[in-house]
Amino acid sequence: MHRAAESWRRSEGGCGYREPVPHTSALLVIDMQNDPMGIAHRPVETIAVIAGLRERAKAAGVPVVTVQDHGSGMEAGTEGWQVVTQLAPTAGESVVHKTSPDSFLDTDLDRTLRELGVTEVVVTGFATEICVDTTARRALGHGYDLVLVADGHTTSVRPDGSPYASPDASIAHHNEIFRHLRFPGRHVRVLPASGVEFRV
Repeated sequence: MHRAAESWRRSEGGCGYREPVPHTSALLVIDMQNDPMGIAHRPVETIAVIAGLRERAKAAGVPVVTVQDHGSGMEAGTEGWQVVTQLAPTAGESVVHKTSPDSFLDTDLDRTLRELGVTEVVVTGFATEICVDTTARRALGHGYDLVLVADGHTTSVRPDGSPYASPDASIAHHNEIFRHLRFPGRHVRVLPASGVEFRV
């Protein structure tokens, strides 16, 4: 069985802790492709964080599942569609192809995770407010526990005067939302990459 570190589940009242809960985890890497990284905020740093998690997960025998987006403007097989070299899946790793922000919609992601015996997804990737947020919430709806890696997701750069929140503010906002997200029967954690422990 592949496990992340046994996690402590808070009681409903927020007082004290329940017994440690073992998880069978998978590292999920969403849309870390050449074209998205060309418009991403802090791409080098984010890629390095995820690459470190990949290395640790693989060393522990924890599966890595890469999600690859394609569609208008990012056609399959093009250079922009390719996963960045540092995170390119290796032989035997699972790759899921999607056409919407939801990595579960009309894909084999749920089947892939269940065949691997996964009960918890460790979510990383691009973009924070769209594919990362949507996939994380959908994972909870599909019955998986969730770890959102606080420094392992990013979003696009924005011009001055943009109506959108700044990238750093948006990332911090989503991390804080997930820290306070309550989902019946699910365990949700937001951890820095350094706090994610993989063990068999």
